[in-house]
Amino acid sequence: MRRRDFLRQTTTALAGAAATSQPASFSAAQDNVRPDILLIMPDQMRGDCLSALGHAAVRTPMLDQLAEQGTLFRRAYTGVASCIPARYELLTGLYPQTSGVVGFKAKLISTLTMPAALANAGYATVLVGRYMHQLPESGTCGYHREILGSTHVENDDYHKFLQKAVPEVKGLRAFVKEMGLTYNHWQAKPWPLANNLHPTEWIVARSRDVVRETDSRQPLFLTTSFYAPHPPLFPPKKYFDALYANKHLPPPAHGDWVDWQALTPEGDKPGHRVLLEDEVLRTAQAGYYGLIEHLDAQIAPLIREFQARSEEAKRPWVIAFTTDHGEMMGDHGYFRKCEPFEGSANVPFIIAASPELGFMSGLRIMQPVCLADIMPTLLALAGVDIPEYVDGVDLTQTLRGHEQRIREWLHFEHAPCYGEAQAYHALTDGHYKYIWRPANGREHLFDLDKDPREDRDLAKASSHRAALEEWRERLVKRLADRPEGFVADGRLTLGRPYKPLNQGTLFGRPGERC
Repeated sequence: MRRRDFLRQTTTALAGAAATSQPASFSAAQDNVRPDILLIMPDQMRGDCLSALGHAAVRTPMLDQLAEQGTLFRRAYTGVASCIPARYELLTGLYPQTSGVVGFKAKLISTLTMPAALANAGYATVLVGRYMHQLPESGTCGYHREILGSTHVENDDYHKFLQKAVPEVKGLRAFVKEMGLTYNHWQAKPWPLANNLHPTEWIVARSRDVVRETDSRQPLFLTTSFYAPHPPLFPPKKYFDALYANKHLPPPAHGDWVDWQALTPEGDKPGHRVLLEDEVLRTAQAGYYGLIEHLDAQIAPLIREFQARSEEAKRPWVIAFTTDHGEMMGDHGYFRKCEPFEGSANVPFIIAASPELGFMSGLRIMQPVCLADIMPTLLALAGVDIPEYVDGVDLTQTLRGHEQRIREWLHFEHAPCYGEAQAYHALTDGHYKYIWRPANGREHLFDLDKDPREDRDLAKASSHRAALEEWRERLVKRLADRPEGFVADGRLTLGRPYKPLNQGTLFGRPGERC
């Protein structure tokens, strides 16, 4: 059976329960062996912002504890470093090249999603906080219940809560503007209201409600989805002040390949290229790192209560922590995301579980993994069949300490977002990273083991000429069948039309309806 035909049959057969408004019926005898699953997902969090990794400023004791209980995947990457395509990848288990969602634009989800598969298996599926950034036509993506608080969305549950608590807050966007902040730039200030009104604390409070209120006889899949540490950078004063006073805030990565003279402290019009330094940098870091420390402190009681619920029901538990993409925070003269460099593309990725699931503790894995691996891994742990067409890898063998060749190398990309020259394709095996810009042909090659900040570009080094050619050939093979025409006569080709959506290899020939 062809992959495309299998997909259509599977989608038709399994879509029913995903669209229901109530959890599927469940058998207590069967479901007591299915683990409760908590997926904690901040937005725009760098992969290096964990004190377990020796970060110079950020303290994350709760996340460090999770990493010690389970596995920290240090070379984890988003398939596309912006929210819409990254969340599409996580929900579907598909690579961007497969789905065709290769940039900042939404596409109808026409495959079985992770929450839908769990709902079909008898889970209560709940999303609290930041929505998954998909088209309304995609429905709830398999969540039986959504308690939405996306910080930038008017009239969702959090906005209504805030208006009731503080009637003078007429609109979230106006409120942020009055603070002198934006949703995409580096300005930062302390949160001006009571801490319990902060969106991070509201999301945790509602998640704890779900843990308490969901029938303990039924397995729970809870996604706690934060807007933090995405701008606006407004952590509670306690966290902002502590970080601002820190004398050891790390300097941005300073690549020898960057034209530093072309950058200004004011930044370009999109706010993507900017020279962050001195007071402006310190303030931005205090805001960003402060949001991470606040989030870490808040999730601690949620995790304890979630684990206690499972233990009381004599059911295992699984906790996964990741994000959609990172934040450049001044590295190499960039702010925001949509870049192939570590600050933007590398993400935190931790999975821990209760002892009966047989995980090894304290593992650090340097093989490349991606957001597409979340779906097959959680489905496997839940005893749910993994759709044959899914690209992601089931990581359970690694989690249990067994030798597993996850993948030889990983491809990730981004269609133009801020400008044509910003688009990229990148490959990594966890040791080296190769980058190609399809607009102008610029290449980068970095040794991540020796140079994790990517300060030294080896693309023009004679000592790495053979390695560069080898990585280039891998990308040629990867892109050979792409509808954009990135490869012609066996060579990478510049200037091809590169749109945020294409048909994707899963859906057959260009022009065939998905």
